[in-house]
Amino acid sequence: MISNLKNMLLALANATGEPEASSVAAYGLSLASQSGARLAVHSSSIRLALPHSLVSDLASGLVSTENARLKTLAETAAQDALAAASLAGVACTTQTPHLPYDQLVADLVAQARIHDLTVLDAAPSSVATDRGLIEAVLFDSGRPVLVVPAGIAEFRGRRIAVAWDGSARAARALNDALPLLRAAEQVEIVSIQGEKDLSNAVPGVEVAPHLASHGITATVVDLTVEHNDVAQTLRTYALQHRVDLIVMGAFVHSWLRQLILGGVTRSLLKASPVPLFLSY
Repeated sequence: MISNLKNMLLALANATGEPEASSVAAYGLSLASQSGARLAVHSSSIRLALPHSLVSDLASGLVSTENARLKTLAETAAQDALAAASLAGVACTTQTPHLPYDQLVADLVAQARIHDLTVLDAAPSSVATDRGLIEAVLFDSGRPVLVVPAGIAEFRGRRIAVAWDGSARAARALNDALPLLRAAEQVEIVSIQGEKDLSNAVPGVEVAPHLASHGITATVVDLTVEHNDVAQTLRTYALQHRVDLIVMGAFVHSWLRQLILGGVTRSLLKASPVPLFLSY
């Protein structure tokens, strides 16, 4: 049983209205069921608008029809999630904001700040708006996010890998993930050597006693970066060792943090074989 995870936010963002294979609702419900957490479903849709100069009766009608369609899709997703939660015995509330994109992002970020964890769908690379939601919640909510790739419909946390580089963000992710780490059967502190200078960083071996004080036994794993690609090294390790979840601090290479994710984070968001627990 996962303890100390009391309230979760499940974000169902239908940016395009196109049917896509998403399992985030089932995954979020599974995690809420295993932790006994309350689940708040934020099923949003973007309200479209045309510049005044382009408005005609025909265009206005088309936009109104599309808005109604997107709103209905979001409401249906919320109703489905509520029904599934009821069957699973999970306390659940729903909201279905239909807002312009910037207001929708602000609303989701505000809700994330008052929840222990936000669960989001891994954004398809073709849908930039979805990726913007992930980045906004990650950078501006002050709370961790759990990003779920398509096709993973059940939370599993038996084996968790913590990507450790000694940074403040890695430390935050490690401690934000304590409820999941305590419930895991195997926790691995994975440090990847060769991509950047870690000589002044806190080594992974010094993390193990900290986790032991929380009742968590951790194994320290040192890897050598493959082809100067940390993300691919983590992907390979996760697949070879049947890791259920990767915990890591989100990293940025630029002061333009709202726009530019670090290469490792960006690469894993585009293609990860397992869910990502991220903090910033």
